[in-house]
Amino acid sequence: MRAARMKAALLAGLVAILAGAALGPAAGADYPVRPITLIVPYPAGGGVDAMGRIVAQELSAALGQQVVIENRPGAGGVIGTRAAAKAAPDGYTLVMMITGISLPANTGYELKDFAPVGLISSTPIVVMSHPSFPAKTLADVVALAKKEPGSITAGTPPPPTVNYFAAEQFKAMIGAEITIVTYKGTAPLTNDLVGGHVALGFNTIAPAISNIEAGSLRAIAVAAPARSTVLPDVPTAAESGLPGFDAVFYYGLAAPAGTPRPIIDRLNTALRAIIKSEAAAKYIVANGCDPIASTPEEYAANIEREEGKWAAAVKQLGLKVE
Repeated sequence: MRAARMKAALLAGLVAILAGAALGPAAGADYPVRPITLIVPYPAGGGVDAMGRIVAQELSAALGQQVVIENRPGAGGVIGTRAAAKAAPDGYTLVMMITGISLPANTGYELKDFAPVGLISSTPIVVMSHPSFPAKTLADVVALAKKEPGSITAGTPPPPTVNYFAAEQFKAMIGAEITIVTYKGTAPLTNDLVGGHVALGFNTIAPAISNIEAGSLRAIAVAAPARSTVLPDVPTAAESGLPGFDAVFYYGLAAPAGTPRPIIDRLNTALRAIIKSEAAAKYIVANGCDPIASTPEEYAANIEREEGKWAAAVKQLGLKVE
């Protein structure tokens, strides 16, 4: 009986492989023949949106069909990502993926529901504040938080974002209470930071870089192993006395699972050429990120590693992410 089941499973697998091989070349031969939708599961104006727009612009030119941005924010990126997971696997719906977004159990999708296309860039979480905030260094922030528990408000996008997990991890590492305030995205968070409505922000560089350069925001520390090429004068958390505080975003492009491999390969080839181009690389750096070109397999490994890292952190911190 067991041998029969194994034989049936092997036969089913072989049929699937042969069917995919038969479908593959035909599916990718004339792709694309109509506009492509790129879902950005966050509001316009944030770091994810910035990366999505350069990819959409350059993919449109490379593929000869318009790639249209569709911002679908909500629930920390879950709403737009779920819509992409349920889309037809035909290459005409793509999605911007961000580290950590698949962690909650009730999102309505899993990692297996996506076919990674390739990485785009990375950017660290930066602890930043309004210039009037009295703490000028990370050590100052820690001292103030311990002196006046709960008095410091810290803005982040909502769970399941890395920003939010980083804020919770920061609280645990310093052993002092801070009050976390969640926003729909990094753009509204940045606006409230500039307005002085929230003391700290666990923010990405892209939506805040112009304000940092203008002096209307202060970058306090970078949560990464090395200093950012965009903010070379801002110390890392380790340099500021908090080693191990490491929170880096990875932006990538994905399609619904089941998208034919020839289409994934066509998209990956175009994406890697874009990332390596001088114009796109300059744009990516100007928006606070470091360009990364990868194969689909390399991106899949990156997702698995980062998801595992943050899942372990969430468990260790005892967080309930819904």
